[in-house]
Amino acid sequence: TGELVAGALNLIGEDCLYGRNWGCVKEYDSLHFEVCYYQAIEAAIEMGLKRVEAGAQGEHKIARGYLPTYTYSAHYIKDSNFQNAVKDALSQEQDQITYTAAALTLEESPFKASPEPYLRSLGIRIERNLDHEV
Repeated sequence: TGELVAGALNLIGEDCLYGRNWGCVKEYDSLHFEVCYYQAIEAAIEMGLKRVEAGAQGEHKIARGYLPTYTYSAHYIKDSNFQNAVKDALSQEQDQITYTAAALTLEESPFKASPEPYLRSLGIRIERNLDHEV
């Protein structure tokens, strides 16, 4: 048997395996993808789960078939001034997040099918004109 060099923390939901954290004690080529993606997909198939959610961040995930998705979180912020500052920052950031998700999906999707139905499922509408796509 081999030496333990890496592991991943995955949470199991009703129909989804959620990848949340990973670590390693030695670096190997493609280890991250094996531990966090390929093993997660294999486990989800074995458990009859419908999907794998690989977690937030990481444009490198697109080449592995994980298109951008929205993630949600909830936080308690006691200080009302700080609450308002965070709310304002998130409001300003929302348009950029929507644009980036759409652009990455349209430009980088490894799938042959049109990404537009997937984007519509996220609430993103694509408008076309002669100059550019939005």
